[in-house]
Amino acid sequence: MWGVFRSIARHGRLMLVAGLLAGLALPAVAGFVRPYIPELVATLLFLTALRIGPEAAFGGMKEAGRSVGLVLVYQLAAPLVVLALVAFLGGAATPLGLVVVLMLAAPSVTGAPNFAILMGQDPAPALRMLLLGTALLPLTVIPVLWALPALGPMSVVMAAAAKLFVVIMGACALGFLLHRILPREPDKSVLDGMTAVLLAVVVVGLMAALGPALIETPLLVLEWLVVALVLNLGLQLLADRALRRTGHPAPAGPAIIAGNRNIALFLVALPEHITAPLMIFIGCYQIPMYLTPILMRPIHARALA
Repeated sequence: MWGVFRSIARHGRLMLVAGLLAGLALPAVAGFVRPYIPELVATLLFLTALRIGPEAAFGGMKEAGRSVGLVLVYQLAAPLVVLALVAFLGGAATPLGLVVVLMLAAPSVTGAPNFAILMGQDPAPALRMLLLGTALLPLTVIPVLWALPALGPMSVVMAAAAKLFVVIMGACALGFLLHRILPREPDKSVLDGMTAVLLAVVVVGLMAALGPALIETPLLVLEWLVVALVLNLGLQLLADRALRRTGHPAPAGPAIIAGNRNIALFLVALPEHITAPLMIFIGCYQIPMYLTPILMRPIHARALA
């Protein structure tokens, strides 16, 4: 049985592509999986924490300080600068303007450390930023929400952020605890295979809204897909270049997070008139997100070399 997961681990990136295709081709299955996404994501975080361990995840004080600085740039400085620019151009209340600002204000997607693993990179910096970004979200998001009154009551977003914080911290704490008490290191290749399977299942559920929209409004889907590709991959490339120029010792994880954010967190506070286009964007957003381990792997491999 464990050999099956080791074999899957060697082809983990192909599992992500299979999940994307299944989500588009099997809307009934996607609808079935969608309600269980929170539990699946929590399991992913648990497996990642178990694989890495607390020592590697948090590192020394220098690494933690660098991660906090990046979180503040990603989740506070970047969205406020872009919001000022968008407002100047008169697009702050448009769906596109809201999508860009909300994406930048969101913390890392929970799968970012897993993407780093699939790319052969150190997942610890990504997990560290995921934990810190989620912990700091209630503070970093306040200025952005004040400038975006269309989002609705701030208390609703804060409640969602608190729930996300509890899930992420709880799953990671369990993984770290088990890593500490196990008599020997867990088999990383087995855990990587399990992670690849879970990621493929999660993306099936996240694509639930995209399949029907692709049939009903294909041009709208195409427009949002272009936006998702430019935002996701463009930000990853910019961050990778900037991090390498500033001498970051492990730029892959932070670069992945630059383009892969948990924008779905804000869905609970959105008014109905912009929910539909944002749901289509989130479906489109899964495509560059789950192709990240394939498309970005050569770039980070060259950096390692």
